[in-house]
Amino acid sequence: MNILALGTIALDTIKTPSGKRTDILGGSACHFAMAARHFIKVSLVSVVGQDFPKAYRDFLKKKGFDLHSVTVLRGHTFIWKGEYKKDFNVAITRRTELGVLPRFKPRLSAHQKNIKTVFLANLDPDIQACLLGQMHNPRLVALDSMNYWIRHKPKSLKRLMKKVDIYFCNDAEAKSLTKEHNLFKAAEALRKFGPRIVIIKKGEHGVLLSCDNAKMNLPAYPVKKLVDPTGAGDSFAGGFLGYLARRKRISLDNLKKALVYGTVIASFNVEKFGTERTARLNTKEINQRVSEFKNIIPI
Repeated sequence: MNILALGTIALDTIKTPSGKRTDILGGSACHFAMAARHFIKVSLVSVVGQDFPKAYRDFLKKKGFDLHSVTVLRGHTFIWKGEYKKDFNVAITRRTELGVLPRFKPRLSAHQKNIKTVFLANLDPDIQACLLGQMHNPRLVALDSMNYWIRHKPKSLKRLMKKVDIYFCNDAEAKSLTKEHNLFKAAEALRKFGPRIVIIKKGEHGVLLSCDNAKMNLPAYPVKKLVDPTGAGDSFAGGFLGYLARRKRISLDNLKKALVYGTVIASFNVEKFGTERTARLNTKEINQRVSEFKNIIPI
């Protein structure tokens, strides 16, 4: 069982009230994969520059990720420099360097084209569509996006949404795309664009899921000390989709449990910078926190 994950691999410089890290491993594909690996093997599809540290590539290999379709191009790896102040829900972008990202065209092996679960992490919707067009009858396709693409490529994004099963977004993106201020109405409006399941991430306020047969609203796990929320949404998606792919069947019970696992893994992500915490996370820790969460919130 595999998941094919398309997204960014980045070098992040992050400052929060807890400190600062420079040029650490980041990007949507990395954060997703760190979470999903606990349930299923992950094949990464991304691009890096010639400056991408060998130590990071070796680290990703050691974690068991298939890097066959991580392309290396002449130039610089995608860079994001950001800061969080007292409001951890707001990331202040200090600098973005796309590097080789605009020249990226995903290339897949014959084996990867037959993988049945696909995650299209935040990226240009035309690149996401390019990858999806190479797949042979995937059973489950999930899509994430962001306000930039909603503003600049709304037609491409909406075309792509017709072809996916699950759509992830945050509350601001849901409102922006649908012009609805009520999140339940926004979720319903998003499902009319095509996806049968919509998941709206609400940061410290938890997550909302909408599908044909149910609406679910789950709070966030109460983290004692939040250090760095970067990648929390992708970690949630990795835990959610990894669990669901492992179960092979989309039932209400499996959706409920997938929400719990996604929420719990995201709670570990925010306790340290970048992938520092999720890189050393193990199944025993995850299951223990899932049990604690179930005692706090009857599920």
